[in-house]
Amino acid sequence: MPPALTEQTERSLAPSARRLGDLLVERQLATRADIGKALAFQQQFGGRIGSILVRLGALSEESLLPVLSEQLEMPLLEGPEWPTDAAAMHRVAEASGLVADWWVDNGVAGWETESGQWLVAARDPLDPSLNEILARRLPAGGWQWRLARGQDLDRLLDLAARSERRDDEFGDDDVSHLRELAEEVPVIELVNNVLAQAMDQRASDIHIEPEEQVFHVRLRIDGILHTRLTLPISRYPAVASRVKLISGMDIAERRLPQDGRLSTRVSGQDVDIRASAVPAVHGESLVLRLLPKERQDLSLERLGFTPRDLSMFRGWAREPHGIVLVTGPTGSGKSTTLYGTLEEMNQRDRKIITVEDPVEYQVPGVTQIQANAEIGYSFARALRAILRQDPDVIMIGEIRDLETAEIAVQSALTGHLVLSTLHTNDAVSAFTRLVDMGLEPFLVATSVRAVQAQRLVRRVCPDCSQPAEVLPAVERLVAPVLDGDASPPQWRKAVGCPRCRGTGYRGRLGIYELVDVTPELQELVLERATAERMRQLATAQGGRTLREDGLLKARQGLTTVDEVVRVTGGIAAEA
Repeated sequence: MPPALTEQTERSLAPSARRLGDLLVERQLATRADIGKALAFQQQFGGRIGSILVRLGALSEESLLPVLSEQLEMPLLEGPEWPTDAAAMHRVAEASGLVADWWVDNGVAGWETESGQWLVAARDPLDPSLNEILARRLPAGGWQWRLARGQDLDRLLDLAARSERRDDEFGDDDVSHLRELAEEVPVIELVNNVLAQAMDQRASDIHIEPEEQVFHVRLRIDGILHTRLTLPISRYPAVASRVKLISGMDIAERRLPQDGRLSTRVSGQDVDIRASAVPAVHGESLVLRLLPKERQDLSLERLGFTPRDLSMFRGWAREPHGIVLVTGPTGSGKSTTLYGTLEEMNQRDRKIITVEDPVEYQVPGVTQIQANAEIGYSFARALRAILRQDPDVIMIGEIRDLETAEIAVQSALTGHLVLSTLHTNDAVSAFTRLVDMGLEPFLVATSVRAVQAQRLVRRVCPDCSQPAEVLPAVERLVAPVLDGDASPPQWRKAVGCPRCRGTGYRGRLGIYELVDVTPELQELVLERATAERMRQLATAQGGRTLREDGLLKARQGLTTVDEVVRVTGGIAAEA
């Protein structure tokens, strides 16, 4: 990564330039405290201010480079200037008389563009000795510097060295060598930059996936995976070793799955990261789940509830006892809903205890217990213990088996409010799922107070979305759930702009299906009725399906019909 100027270099090379720290503070990209820490680090260990700030997690490279480009009056490397092949780089290397190893060892890439212009990028374009050598070896005035992102510079260097690199360069079986590679500055910066880019783009997960010739880095943003980086497979062992090293995994173990965890500061935010490594055909597939510690979106008002649904859900949370279930597949926002509920309930007048695996977010004032199946501390065992802790509210991360379900029912029937999640496709399927687990229907009917199913849809980008027309069939589907809303429809379609990175969407909101357990529904549960009969009853009692709630929010201009179709399906066939 092109580093920032030191104070001395600023004065010697650009007497009139403002200090980088002042520019970053002025643009609210870093704080004075961050600059002070970076200067203290620089005095002790040396280095450039910008590089230090990125390494300390104060800001990302994406935020730094535009400011650095402005200060140095050095353009950023853009796509049209990218070399088309290795020959474009070899021509510059041959003209300079410098061997290929010199360019790679010094972190310098030079190439000829299609227009015949010579460009050079380096990890440290301000290095005086480097500038002196290039000034002697390259034609005067015939080449220009470019600032390049760390990952782009790595790709350039890989392109330059590709013809000379051996397939076994990284020595996969040499653990000590892998550890050395994981501690090299380019590898550290590459991993740090990927983490910072993920945080800047609000990604929930980072996927590092090896193939035969290359490996990909993909970010899950608003539930969709986007490829952000593709590098030669020869670089993968070093990157994988770095991820495993910082997350506490065993670098030497590559045959068995591993889990790791770390807490760090990335792009100015404190974040917990859960890492998973699973052996695959071409190497270990790595997935990093990002869990920012400072969450501003956990309040129930910001999750996408309609006023009617929010009032109903809050009513359930005020119940003195019973089970309230939140259902949906993995990644549908169930945990976020439960955490938002805990935040709202946490008024210090009730004892709230959670049993989770893992604890994703820490809630002050709530006793949170981390289950650990490896040592026999299962959900069921933890629940038995906390019943002696005089709880008022119990939150169970997930009802996974009959034993946990039985204790949840016992807790609900003995005067506790139990919040938990369950993996089902819709709300009414929760009843049949619990019965299938082995619970007696009368226990399910008397203990379960309410069930909510949910999904997440992407919010349409407010900056680029455009009005849209929908099929009459869609209008007919949403008409029954308008609840007297006579406002004109605000159907929108996704377009794409720089702010949403061309996707047409930015952020997510929930769509919900709420089912209150009425006496009539209890009767159906006792009869072991099918999910379809229960669904018909819930609809007759005024309930909305996931699809109907999604279309209602699409009509309000919050999302699009296409997005509702993607998440819930079914409309296209009927339309």
